Amino acid sequence: MDDILLDVQDLTHCFRLGRNRTLRALDGVSFQLRRGEIFGLVGESGSGKSTAAKCIMNILRPTAGKIRYLGVNTCDPGQFRSHRKLLQTSRQIIFQDSTSSLNPRMTVAEIIAEPLVIHRIRPSRGSLRAEAAFQLKCVGMDPGCLDKRPPELSGGQRQRTAIARALGMSPELLVADEPIASLDVSIQAQIINLLQELQEKYKLTYLFISHDLSVVEHISDTVGVMYLGNLVEYGDTVDIFKNPLHPYTKALFSAIPIPDPTAKMNRIVLEGSIPSPANPPAGCKFHTRCANCMEKCKHEAPEQKEIEPGHFVVCHLYDK
Repeated sequence: MDDILLDVQDLTHCFRLGRNRTLRALDGVSFQLRRGEIFGLVGESGSGKSTAAKCIMNILRPTAGKIRYLGVNTCDPGQFRSHRKLLQTSRQIIFQDSTSSLNPRMTVAEIIAEPLVIHRIRPSRGSLRAEAAFQLKCVGMDPGCLDKRPPELSGGQRQRTAIARALGMSPELLVADEPIASLDVSIQAQIINLLQELQEKYKLTYLFISHDLSVVEHISDTVGVMYLGNLVEYGDTVDIFKNPLHPYTKALFSAIPIPDPTAKMNRIVLEGSIPSPANPPAGCKFHTRCANCMEKCKHEAPEQKEIEPGHFVVCHLYDK
């Protein structure tokens, strides 16, 4: 267990919609993240990926469950206060939209140095500006950009600045919440390569959230598939993509484009639309769209099962 950096157990989060209505964005999500690993989290919009990231970063307080980071239960207010500085500095997040995550009135140098100022951390390079210049160089940007402001930068440069800001805290865990979704395709490849280089150089651990399954397959060591607040399948990337078990995972992966115009795609088309998270179906939440639906799926929620070593699925098809 010494290599487990993050341990998420039965994570649940509900949003209050009104006096008598709640939206269960996360419903008993459990997974583990080992040191130096890249864990890819995929699923449709509204499946709960970003909510999970915000709970892990303590941006949102979970309704129930435990999140253990470096052995500290971050959901416990007492433990969080006792380890506040460690938890706030060794975990960093990169948001999807760099335009809204960077202060347009601050220079690049000020943006990168801001976390150090807030947490009263002495710069390793002697001064805040020297530290900002070093981190900017690490992400492949010219130090001449230090005095520029976000509106003067390209989309790729803004995202690199956000990455540099996170690196300045020397984190162990980097949560990347769809960091390439708002970028051009050519820039996406550059940012993915940069993240891989930084991961190898600094031995970082990533929680990588993305809609792009091809990118997740390329960059991740393990993969988790989300559907309506549930983690329906997770395991090693090779196992998941070679042998997907859950009907939703199979349908999701069947939509991955094949770079061969002559190849025939065996696309699995799901019937109906994704149910509202505010009013999910009883039993298995996927049963309204599943071609393998059984009677028990309509009334009984399946439990997580380990079908192969390290390969977990939540589906009645694998009940013994």
